Amino acid sequence: MRYSGRWMTLADDRILEYIREHGSGAPKEMKDSGYVRFSRQYISQRCKVMVDYGLLQHLGNGVYVITERGEQYLDGELDTGELEPDE
Repeated sequence: MRYSGRWMTLADDRILEYIREHGSGAPKEMKDSGYVRFSRQYISQRCKVMVDYGLLQHLGNGVYVITERGEQYLDGELDTGELEPDE
């Protein structure tokens, strides 16, 4: 079971799942895939939030990869309600 923090949205799970399955992802790719059914702008915004919480890493040029913390969340091993955003 996943323990999502109050700061998370349904889009966050879909984004993390997409990136884990594909190894990396950019908001446009995720939107075009049909798996993440939100606007490119919203996906981009959510990716930035997840970078702040350590679930994603931004590689540049709009490309993101999942972090170990993101993997732990997807595996139900991390309660993101206990996370604080990085400064």
